[in-house]
Amino acid sequence: MPISQNTLIEKCIKGQIVAQKQLFHEMYAPMFRVCFRYVGQREDSEDCLMKGFQKMFQNISSFRQSGEGSFKWWLRRIMVNECLMFLRTKNHLLLFAEESEITCDLPAEILSKIEAESLYHLIMELPVGYRTVFNLFALEGYSHKEIAEMLGISENTSKSQFSKAKNKLKTILKKEKYYRYGSLGK
Repeated sequence: MPISQNTLIEKCIKGQIVAQKQLFHEMYAPMFRVCFRYVGQREDSEDCLMKGFQKMFQNISSFRQSGEGSFKWWLRRIMVNECLMFLRTKNHLLLFAEESEITCDLPAEILSKIEAESLYHLIMELPVGYRTVFNLFALEGYSHKEIAEMLGISENTSKSQFSKAKNKLKTILKKEKYYRYGSLGK
C-alpha cells in the first residue's frame, strides 16, 4: 500500500533514507522537465536538479503543507531558483532587445492544433532570456513584478521580454505552417 506524500515528507524530515529515495523517485521526472525547460541542456539540467534536491532535503523541515499539491509547488520553486542561479552564473541569462519587433497574428485554429509536445519544442527554440521570462510568467504563474525581482531587471523589461517571446513563437508557428502546408493562406 503506497504511503501518502505527507507521511513520506514526515519520514524524510526524520532522515529516513528509504523515504528520501521514494520521494526523489516520485519527483524526479516532473522536476527534471522543469529544469530542462529553463536550462535546455540535459547535463546542466541534471546538475540543477540534483542541487535542487539537495536543497530540498536540507530544508524539508521548513516546508509547511498548505493544501494539495503545495509540496510540488514548493519543490518546483526550489528547482526554478536553482536554474535561474545556474543561468546567471553561466551568463546565459542575457535578455535580448531586438531592433525590429516582429508582430503577427496567428489564427486560433492553428494554435488549437498544436500538441503540447510540439509547443514545448518550440519554446525550447526561444533565446534563453525570452524562454526564461516566458516560462516564469506563462507556465509558472509569476507576476512581472516577481520576475523582475528574481532576475534583477525592471518590470517593463520583463513585460517586453514576454511580449517578444510570444511574437517569436508566433513567427516560428507561422513558418511551421508555411513549411507544412505550402503557404499561410491554405
